[in-house]
Amino acid sequence: MSGDDFSGFSMLELFRAELAAQSQALTAGLLALERDPAAPAHLEACMRAAHSLKGAARIIELAPAVRVAHEMEECLVAAQRGARLLTRADIDTLLSGVDLLAAIASEEGGDADAAYRRVDAFVEALRHPAEPPSAPPGRREALAPAASDPLPAERPAAAAEAPGERMVRVTADSLNRLLGLAGESLMAARRLRPFNDGLLRLHRVQGELTRHLDALRAALPSDAGERASQALSALQLRLEEGRAILAERLDELDIVDRRAGDLANRLYDETLASRMRPFEDGVRHFSRTVRDLGRALGKPVRLDIVGGSTSIDRDILEQLDAALGHLLRNAVDHGIEPPEERRAAGKPEEGEIRIEARHSAGLLQIIVADDGRGIDPAALREATVARGLVAAENAESLSEAELLEFLFLPGFSMKTAVTDISGRGVGLDAVQAMVRQVRGQVGVVSQPGLGTRFQLQLPLTLSVIRALLVEIAGEPYAIPLAAITRTLRLAREEIALLEGRPHFRFEDRQVGLVAAHEILGRGQPAADAGELAAVVVGSGAGTYALMVDRFLGARELVVRPLDPRLSKVEDVSAAALLEDGSPTLILDVEDLIRSMEKLVGTGKLRALESVVAQASRRRRKRVLVVDDSFTVRELERKLLDHRGFEVEVAVDGMDGWNAVRTGGFDLVVTDIDMPRMDGIELVSLIRRDADLRTLPVMIVSYKDREEDRRRGLDAGADYYLTKSSFHDETLLHAVEDLIGEP
Repeated sequence: MSGDDFSGFSMLELFRAELAAQSQALTAGLLALERDPAAPAHLEACMRAAHSLKGAARIIELAPAVRVAHEMEECLVAAQRGARLLTRADIDTLLSGVDLLAAIASEEGGDADAAYRRVDAFVEALRHPAEPPSAPPGRREALAPAASDPLPAERPAAAAEAPGERMVRVTADSLNRLLGLAGESLMAARRLRPFNDGLLRLHRVQGELTRHLDALRAALPSDAGERASQALSALQLRLEEGRAILAERLDELDIVDRRAGDLANRLYDETLASRMRPFEDGVRHFSRTVRDLGRALGKPVRLDIVGGSTSIDRDILEQLDAALGHLLRNAVDHGIEPPEERRAAGKPEEGEIRIEARHSAGLLQIIVADDGRGIDPAALREATVARGLVAAENAESLSEAELLEFLFLPGFSMKTAVTDISGRGVGLDAVQAMVRQVRGQVGVVSQPGLGTRFQLQLPLTLSVIRALLVEIAGEPYAIPLAAITRTLRLAREEIALLEGRPHFRFEDRQVGLVAAHEILGRGQPAADAGELAAVVVGSGAGTYALMVDRFLGARELVVRPLDPRLSKVEDVSAAALLEDGSPTLILDVEDLIRSMEKLVGTGKLRALESVVAQASRRRRKRVLVVDDSFTVRELERKLLDHRGFEVEVAVDGMDGWNAVRTGGFDLVVTDIDMPRMDGIELVSLIRRDADLRTLPVMIVSYKDREEDRRRGLDAGADYYLTKSSFHDETLLHAVEDLIGEP
């Protein structure tokens, strides 16, 4: 699904946006074709890009661009059929066509004659190349690898002790207790602010009393008596004295508040600093480890340390040691190729592994990356099937991100033989266990042939966390920010029942919605809320949204472990004190996800039934638009949206098929020519599905021949329209004929 919003674009701006995206695909494909002129995949990709641009240009009636894209498409189709072998001259001309399209789009309204002359020259050059076609080029020699960067200079050894400084030994437990007390003093200092605010309110009340006394004096009759007048005067005098004393104390309290806050912050920062160590101190020894391991395996490899001066909590740094060791050994053994393989791949013989630390958004980011062969998705898919982790028919549908998650399973390894270095399947499992233990997250990204990148996201310290405070059934609860994917406010209309459970569309997938009240046993959520507050947690298939009553804002909380006699409290990891001294529970997000999965699996979710029922009564009719040209997609979306329909879009047939199975749509509008799956196959799949066979489907295509129309209707489409229908009400009338008004 496309998540971009182009609703504010003009049609020409939409074409320029599509041109920018398709030009990248064209350029990349043409450069690849220069190396292998007959590569089917690159020819197909380039042809589709040219075809999409031709259709988009025709929509906005940009005739020169239509002609350029058409000639490019014809040339590429001829190459696909084997009637033409692309030469370097052809590639140069096609690339100039990409530039010409950009010039035409940017000069709309300019000199039309000049534009047509340039188009004529381009067409002539493409139809009659200057140099004759050459024989198919043989395999080119790999470019000579660039000289590798010199090894980083060794850091000068730090002095054991700076002049005037004395070193003392303090146990780690003592530092932990000291940091805990410093954090509590920070929270206690913050309690002065609400106390100060209360005294300010009292000061305002006294001011109001003074005004009321003045009004009472003015209302007394002139013969009220001397005693009454004296009593009022005495009362007013005492009130003024009280106001003066209160104002003086308020000033003093404001000074104390600022000084206490400053002192508590300095105490906390100094105590925290005493626990911190430079990142390089904990990882410097890995340089030798990597070098020796590389020599043992016959692989020249170096380790680059980036961000060595970044301060890290010593406890986290100590726990990182084993995890980083696993990652670095895997990088040398699995990732870095032998020298001959690297030479053949055009890489320097010496492999490079980078380990980097930095602070980002209040968190610690640790990155371990190599420039090796990367992780082969096909081999990983085979390994998951061979170990019985997923059925063969389901393995093909797994995305690359979902496949990479298998690497962290206990006992999982892609090696068939166990060595002294790897193969036992305990490395990445141990890494994930360590990261979760410190309330962090770990992710992996790999590009075959380019390398693998692991990213660890960790808290700066284990004693204080940044958390989102939420209200559930009138009580505050804290959710660690590091565990939150997104916070959302959902309209009731966005929630739908899928397989009897509440879901909503989040990014490119359906996400289950679960009431926190139901998980924590806190009764029923409010039924009259306009928008629902939700916290998205988890990743991949384990992504859920936790519905809460309201957001109370982000806080820094000093973690207070629960009494060991309580053992493990379900869905709760620790406690903390808020600024006003009241306690709050810190939720264990991993426990919450397991609890949500359990409730979903047993079908016991009931708290949101009334919310979904109310939403379904007000739901607009939903239309799915499937087209690989986002110019066309946006035009159809705008037409239907302005008429009052709720519109979702898909970028090709496969994307549309995935969406239609989970989206609860009333109508599908699809193109025919699309990558991965065309519109005819999409219609056929819908008609063969028992749950979808009655879903109305409309084909909207440039193909207007009778055989094309018959082919679409024979596949099961209810309507077949040409894209010229955009220029009148035909499309909207056809939609309303099929499903009625919005």
